[in-house]
Amino acid sequence: MAMNWPVFKTRVRTAAIFVAIMAAGLLTSHWLFLLLFSVIHWGCWIEYQSLMAKINPEYKEIGPFHKYGVIIAGQGMLLFATADFWKIGNISISAFGFWLVLIMVFVLPVTELLFSRNINLRNIWTSLKGLIYLSISLALMIHIRSGDIWRMADKENVFYDINVTTAAYTGFLVPLLIIGSIWINDTMAYIVGSFIGKTPLSTISPKKTWEGTIGGIILSVGILSLVGYLAQASWVHYLAISLISSVAGTFGDLFESKLKRMANVKDSGSIMPGHGGFLDRFDSLLFAVPFVWLYAVAFM
Repeated sequence: MAMNWPVFKTRVRTAAIFVAIMAAGLLTSHWLFLLLFSVIHWGCWIEYQSLMAKINPEYKEIGPFHKYGVIIAGQGMLLFATADFWKIGNISISAFGFWLVLIMVFVLPVTELLFSRNINLRNIWTSLKGLIYLSISLALMIHIRSGDIWRMADKENVFYDINVTTAAYTGFLVPLLIIGSIWINDTMAYIVGSFIGKTPLSTISPKKTWEGTIGGIILSVGILSLVGYLAQASWVHYLAISLISSVAGTFGDLFESKLKRMANVKDSGSIMPGHGGFLDRFDSLLFAVPFVWLYAVAFM
């Protein structure tokens, strides 16, 4: 497969904008990070519902309470995942998120009964899958950013201040590693696949090759492990997170490609030139985050 330079240049420009936006969310403030991922959450949900309506025409018939109510419930999950790290005065938005989810759990079935002629279990299951695929994954990214995994609850402990500092640093670093590894893997897989790719990876995504996929993963893991080593950090964590993100991200890409094929569309949207829509850009992230979260809880 020969390198398509115009496409590559478009992808690089779009990727650069993507990295800049993500970095801004990480480097400026946790509030901007929450806002950024809330926008991503809504964008992904709108595209997911559009794809599902093409796959299952009955899903087009869901009412506005169902359509937006499930997104609001998902947004509640994101707010709940802030784990008291985001506060407005003494008000915890995590508690607000908890009540928002709880309210929607009761309101949505009632509105379905009142405004729908019948309860379509397939449509409900489609929305539940969206909450698992989109909302829980992005909520776990927020939870990682909060540092709650590494923050000790006992404020009387003499090591509390140290752990708060560690939590703040690690909660900032891990999202950066996830985003960086996915970006490096995607870019390097395209380059390697363009030059030496011959063996198709899957019929779901014919342009992807085994050579490009393996090359992208190796280079992503190698580059970030070297960064961790040179920074005199726990390079094993850099290696593990980059490996998990690259491998899981590849499956996320294939999963979203499968959804698009079922919906008979090329892209999930058109918000990003060269990358399509929100789901096209964040498909890898959606699969990578839950596995990195599990690794962080178990080993970090």
